[in-house]
Amino acid sequence: MAFVVSLIAGLVFGVGLIAAGMTNPMKVKGFLDLLNWDPSLALVMGGAIAVGVVGFMLAKGRKTSLTGEPMQLPNNTTIDGRLILGGVLFGAGWGIAGLCPGPAIAVAATGSLPVIIFVLTMLAGMVIHDRLLKRG
Repeated sequence: MAFVVSLIAGLVFGVGLIAAGMTNPMKVKGFLDLLNWDPSLALVMGGAIAVGVVGFMLAKGRKTSLTGEPMQLPNNTTIDGRLILGGVLFGAGWGIAGLCPGPAIAVAATGSLPVIIFVLTMLAGMVIHDRLLKRG
């Protein structure tokens, strides 16, 4: 059951990314360009935040998900250097590539070599991050 729910959620997420234009790097870069700003992605993000807020409110008091898996909600509210650096790196990558992780995976499924390279380097960065955390 958890697999089916995950599959449906992933499909809805992917279709939403495509419908919103988040898989089009030029659309994303247009949002980030302050001189020729395209505000349409702000509406997408606002909608995503609204859905997320409702989801977190519903999940907050639960011990398990609807599929019976344990809930693992974040509880850290500290804003520290690691969080800021991570946000800066994420934003820089998003600005340079015009893609963030979710849309990049959706576009990689089309076979686009530059995006596949982006996803592979993103995954390598995740592995390096985890290994550095284990040492530190």
